[in-house]
Amino acid sequence: MKKETMRSVSRLQPLLALSLLAVAGTASAQTTFDVIGPREYELPVGFEPFNVFVQYATYQDNARMFDADGDRVDGSGSKALTGLSKYVRFWTPESNKNIGVAWEVIVPEVAIRNTSAAAGDRHISGIGDPLTGFAIWYKPSERATLGFQSFVQIPTGTERVSDTNWKNLSSFFWDWRMGEKFGWTGDAGFVWQSRRDNGIQPGLSLHTNNRFAYRATQRLEPFVALDAEHTEANDGLPSGWALDGGAGLMIHTFDNQSITLRYSTSLDGKNHSVNDSLNLKYAYVW
Repeated sequence: MKKETMRSVSRLQPLLALSLLAVAGTASAQTTFDVIGPREYELPVGFEPFNVFVQYATYQDNARMFDADGDRVDGSGSKALTGLSKYVRFWTPESNKNIGVAWEVIVPEVAIRNTSAAAGDRHISGIGDPLTGFAIWYKPSERATLGFQSFVQIPTGTERVSDTNWKNLSSFFWDWRMGEKFGWTGDAGFVWQSRRDNGIQPGLSLHTNNRFAYRATQRLEPFVALDAEHTEANDGLPSGWALDGGAGLMIHTFDNQSITLRYSTSLDGKNHSVNDSLNLKYAYVW
C-alpha cells in the first residue's frame, strides 16, 4: 500500500460493528451497532485496496432490566462475555474512484454464566450466528463521509446460542470532522428478523448510534457515546426501547493499530435489559 494511503487508513476502525447476540433472545443488553467507536466511518475514497481485522470483547452484567412501566427490576443475574471477530476488505471500484466499497464477515463468540439457574443452564457458550454484507460510501466534502450498509445474519450458530432466525441489518452512516479536534460518527437504521424456530417473529427494530470525540493528543481521543433503539410489538412480544450513554477512550497505539475502551449504561428504557457493560476493541489495518 502506498505510504500516503496507509496514513489515511491508519485511523480507520472497522466499517461495521454489531450488537452482541442474544442467546435465544435472553442475554443481550446492548443496542444494535453500539460497538462502534470514534472514526468508525471516517473512510477514504480513491485508495489502494486494504484489509482490517477487529476483535471486540464485552463484559455485560445482566443484574437489572426495565419492566413494562419503565422501572428497573431484577434481571437474570447472568454475566455475559461476548466477542466479535471481524474481517473487512476495502476497495475503490476502477469505474468510479469517488466511492468506496467494503465487504466483511463477522463471527460472534458467546459465553454466559448464571449461577442462579438450574445446573444445566449455568454455563452456555458457543459460536453465534455469523454475519456478512457490504457497505458503500462517498465524501460530499473533504471532512465528511456518507454511506449505506446492509448485512445478513445466518442462523448457523451453536445450539442454544443461535437465535435460529435470519436477520437483515441495514443502516445509513456518517462521519463529520469538525475542525482538527472534534468529530461526530454515527448511524441510523433497522433490523428485520424472520420467524424463529419457536414460532415467534420479533418486531422490527430501529436504532441510532452516535460518538462525539475530541482528539486530545496524537495518541489519545476521549469520547462520549449515545445509543438508542426501539423494537415494535409482534407475535405477543411487547414493544421495547432503551436509551444508553457511555464514555470511552480511543488509543492510537501505532499507525495501523488502535485500542478503544468504553463503559456503557442504560439511561432509560422499557421492556429492555439494562446495559451495564465494559467494552474493548482492537483494530489492525494492513
